[in-house]
Amino acid sequence: MTVKFILNGRPVSYDVAPNEYLLDSLRKHHVTSVKKGCDESTCGVCTVLLDGHPILSCSFLSVRLEGCEVTTVDGLQTEVERIADYFGHEGADQCGFCNPGMALTIYALKRELQNPTDEEIKAYIRGNLCRCSGYQAQFLAIKRYLEDHR
Repeated sequence: MTVKFILNGRPVSYDVAPNEYLLDSLRKHHVTSVKKGCDESTCGVCTVLLDGHPILSCSFLSVRLEGCEVTTVDGLQTEVERIADYFGHEGADQCGFCNPGMALTIYALKRELQNPTDEEIKAYIRGNLCRCSGYQAQFLAIKRYLEDHR
């Protein structure tokens, strides 16, 4: 089946199998910035934005993409670099494997919630796991980023 959608601001057309997930479709088309982690919808490493909202690409069927807009970190490079700078300043950037999915989630958080509380921030990023940093430095980086970019 062929699906047409917007990927990082550009129209694309992918041939996909009925049971193919977005993560696999993207990687099949050499979009490797979307990481493959657990394949069980539990880690958030494969997060992309679908019509501006974070989703787990490992559990979203590609056949549902028709007419949608998908954004990866490749489509938000300047903003993702800003977020990465905050992570670096707070010492929250360890191996970096979770960073693409985390950055997209943080970007969506900034767009969706005005002046989020600490609890709202923690709830919003709950699905993005980091195996090597502990979350305090990440949380501080997110707070600083949100405060500086309102």
